[in-house]
Amino acid sequence: MPFGVSTQAGVDRDPVSWKEFRGHMAMLAEVVDAVIGGDTHRDTHALEMTTPVGATITTITISNDDAGFVEALAWIAEHAPGPRLVVGLEGTRSYGIGLARAAAAAGLSVVEVERPRRVARRRGKSDPLDAHLAAVQVLALPADRLPTPRADGDREALRILLGARAELSTSRTKQINRLRALLLAGDDTDRDLARGALTDKRLAAILSPPRQHPRQRRRRGTPSRDTPLDGRDPRRHPAAGNHKRQLTELVTTVAPGLLEKVGVGPVSAAQAIVSWSHRGRCRTEAAFAALAGASPIPASSGRTTRHRLNRGGDRHLNRALHDIVKTRWRVCPRTHHYIARRRAAGRNDREIRRSLKRYVARELFRTLNATALDNT
Repeated sequence: MPFGVSTQAGVDRDPVSWKEFRGHMAMLAEVVDAVIGGDTHRDTHALEMTTPVGATITTITISNDDAGFVEALAWIAEHAPGPRLVVGLEGTRSYGIGLARAAAAAGLSVVEVERPRRVARRRGKSDPLDAHLAAVQVLALPADRLPTPRADGDREALRILLGARAELSTSRTKQINRLRALLLAGDDTDRDLARGALTDKRLAAILSPPRQHPRQRRRRGTPSRDTPLDGRDPRRHPAAGNHKRQLTELVTTVAPGLLEKVGVGPVSAAQAIVSWSHRGRCRTEAAFAALAGASPIPASSGRTTRHRLNRGGDRHLNRALHDIVKTRWRVCPRTHHYIARRRAAGRNDREIRRSLKRYVARELFRTLNATALDNT
């Protein structure tokens, strides 16, 4: 039996129906033959096949391995009432990633399902109940706006490289803090070196051993400034440059033209691609701005009409927007003109940065939707 689902409203119905005439948006329950809900775990997955009206057809528990995936596909083919099927899984990028890949390879439409909230668990908590709640949640989705899982390939490679780069940055910060703490425990010369930025000249002075008279001995318990570094520069790591080159190559392949935007570097561009994921995850530029925490939040009261910063959303993406805005704040003439105009209107710099983030989010979203490859 061929697997698949049509996400167009009006399947097997008249071309023009009274619902569509009134602007009705079809729910997934109206265009499928059955839905498979899945509750994923480390060792096993609980699956339930449900009719469009929410009635249970059959259930199964499989192991989280290739043999279990083959068993699940055979179970679906045996009990499916029709070819139009959708699989809704929790954790499609964690415990459920193997089953999601197997179902997609078999031609099934896979969607991401959020974990049930406390209100939805009034009947209790068990794996079969969670699988049923997943299926019911999928049935209530709009047919033309399915939350498909994030894709593999170049986008996943970008996510891994960004994670590795973040670990290197954290390690570098720890080394610098450790070095400053050791210098503060030394003499006046060491404490002077600990002040200010770690420039190349200052690091050269730190890495060079202090000149001492041959008869002069270091006091016991005094830290040696060159012991924790072993002659290495804590600001640099040999893998950091390699990561940046790989990010540049992947970004150029996935979204040509994104690096040509003012202030957009390989790291911020890679984060934008990872958060944007694929076409359809964010339906509009406003949704992308809300995802980035760059959408304005109304904070008006009485005669005061204003907006405040959004503290929610993807903070990594928000940081990427912030870095782009900082660069444009320094070098972009168009941004300078905008800043002057907004300051003349009485806006402070914080409010101007908030507005600029919103504009940058709009530009990134339009560029990604227009140029990004479909296999990201």
